[in-house]
Formats: sequence, C-alpha cells, structure tokens
Amino acid sequence: MSLYTNYCRTYQGVFRVATRFLDWSEPILLKGAGSVKRLAETVKQNGDDSVLVVTDKGLMGLHLLDGLFEELEKNGVRYTVYDGVQPNPTIPNIEEAKALYEKNNCKAVIAFGGGSPMDCAKAAAARVTCPNKPIQKMRGTLTIRKKLPTLYAVPTTAGTGSETTLAAVVSDPQTHEKYAIQDPVLRPKYAVLDAELTVGLPPHITSTTGMDALTHAVEAYIGQSNTKETEEAARKATRLIFDNLETAYRDGKNIEARENMLEASYLAGVAFTRAYVGYVHAIAHNFGGMYGTPHGLANAVILPYVLDWFGSSAHKRLAELADVAGIVTTEKTDAEKAALFIRKIREMNRDMNIPEHLDVLKEKDVETIAERALREGNPLYPVPKIMNKAHCILLIRKIGGLK
Repeated sequence: MSLYTNYCRTYQGVFRVATRFLDWSEPILLKGAGSVKRLAETVKQNGDDSVLVVTDKGLMGLHLLDGLFEELEKNGVRYTVYDGVQPNPTIPNIEEAKALYEKNNCKAVIAFGGGSPMDCAKAAAARVTCPNKPIQKMRGTLTIRKKLPTLYAVPTTAGTGSETTLAAVVSDPQTHEKYAIQDPVLRPKYAVLDAELTVGLPPHITSTTGMDALTHAVEAYIGQSNTKETEEAARKATRLIFDNLETAYRDGKNIEARENMLEASYLAGVAFTRAYVGYVHAIAHNFGGMYGTPHGLANAVILPYVLDWFGSSAHKRLAELADVAGIVTTEKTDAEKAALFIRKIREMNRDMNIPEHLDVLKEKDVETIAERALREGNPLYPVPKIMNKAHCILLIRKIGGLK
C-alpha cells in the first residue's frame, strides 16, 4: 500500500468514526398518487405561512405546480416562485433565490423538480442561514453546521435522490467547476414521492435519471463506509431499478413502474447519503462543470468504465449485486458475475439509447478534469481502490473516446 493510499484510508477511517455522531434522520415521507396536494396542509401545520418555491421554467410551462399552488392558496400559505434554475444550478441562481427568499420574508423552502432545483434550493437555504459565507467557502464537507429553514422536497424525476441526501451540487460559471456541498443540515425535513409527477417524463430523462439512481446504489454498495442499513437500501434500489427502469422508459404511463423507480431513487439516496459515492460522480461532476453535460447522462456513461477499472477490488460486491439483480446463476465465480453485471449495465445503456462515450471531451481539458475529479474524490470517497492522476487521465480518455 502506497503512502498516499494509506493516507486516504486513514482519513476515511477517521471520518467513518466521526459520522456516527451526526444526525442521520431521514425525511418525513408523503407517498402515493396525488400526495403533492397534501403538502400544503403540512406546510401550514408547521407554521410556515410564507414559502419560496424553487423550480425551473420547464416545469412551470408544463403547469406541473398548479395543484400545489392551488392547495397552498387554500391553506393560506403565501408563496414566491423562483424558476430560474438552470440544468446545472449556478452560484448566480443560488444568490437570486436567496434574494427572493429574503425580499418576501419567507420562512421555508419547497424544492420542486429534479436534482437541479433541489440543489439550488438547498444551497439557497444555506446562504440564508450563513449570509456572510459565500458558496465557494461552503465547498466540501460539514462546512455549514447551522440549522436551515425547513426544506420540503418534491422530486419530479426518479434519479437524484436529492429529496433525502445531505448534498447540494453547484456550478461555478467563472471557473467551470462543479462541486458538492455536504452537510446533514442540507437533508430535507419532508419529501413527497408522488409518481403522477413523473408520468410525463420524456424517455431520455427517464433513462438517464434512472441510471443516475443505479450509480448511487452501486457506488454506495461497493464502497467501504457501509452500514447494514445502507447495504439493504442499495440492494433494494438495485433490484427495483433492474426490474422497472426499462419498463418506465418504454411505457412512461406505467404508474407502477414509475412508483417503483421513485422508491428506488429514494433508497439509493438513503444509501449514498451515509455510504458516499465514488469516482463516477467525481468525474461526472467535472464533465458537467466543463461542458454542461447532464449529470444523469454522465453517470450512466461513466459507470461501467469505472467499475471495469476497479477490477478485482470490486468483484465480490458487484457479484452480490448481480445476484440481487437476478441476472446471473449461482455457479459463476465472483469475477464472472461482476463482469456480467457490468455488461448488463452497458446493455441497458445501449437499449435506452445512451451513448457509449461522452464525445464532448476536448484533449486540452483532460488533465484539468482529472485533477478536479481527484480533488473531489480523494481522500474522502471510500472507493474499493484508490486512483491516482495517471489512472484518472487514462480513464477519462476512454470515457471521451479519445485515442
């Protein structure tokens, strides 16, 4: 074991012990078709009579929030809408949302949408709580440590799991960096799992967000910071995704498949919130920051490459997931099961028209992406095998289809 690897493992071990003393309370769930309409009553009961709703223009244009707005009005809850969130929420988005919150004397925040509105809402709430601390200073882990306004999360995609995570991912348009803020105070207090909100998702959003959820489950499960609870959540999420994602992709109105995917996304979020992600996310974040690549798409493409790179260090855990997913027989060795599991991921990508490479990659950016990815991943992420810069550069070139 190299000195650097030993340093990373020591850091992870210390952090693993320290996290036992953090608050891991999960959100209070409102579940079932039409449950978004019950949210307003909960908001009112909590005394939050003025809220900021953070969403995007696409969802506003689809009138997906109309039912929520109607119920808020019925319950006497004033609402202010910030719908300027971009696909990769930027620091200016966050500052605009914060300004609206303060201008309208809001008491709580409702995040409505996919991962981008969720991340923007979390970061804006953090800025409200820490008005003298810029987003750049919140980068990293346990950098907030102050109670936020109540966060209500309403996911409209089945992928990010942001309704139960302690992370917000933001983009800096000045540096073209995309990075995570991680603190238990960012975890929403309430989450609404209403499959009716996901029925209209286009197939390509269904597929990439679903593979995002699978990435969360897999990276959490193969990492070295699991608990019994995170292992069980990751296994359940993996099985649900293998059983339902392609059905939801082909038949978007299949409400059972949609409900199961929302459940899978939530469970995968529970898993990686405690057990962390890994190099797939570290690299994907930087494709998003550099080129605006949607996060789910980046994860879907990158996942099999990173799993291949881990090799024997991940074979046992991937073999277990292969059994959970029901795609292999018990006679196979761990190495064979792991290979079949990775092959199945590539097959799912291909069957759902997800590309094999991220061909936006430019030669001049390879080293920068590698450096930034490793800055995120090391020493924090408890991955099966520690990656160095040379490894990362070779892997990124493969992902981008560069020779």
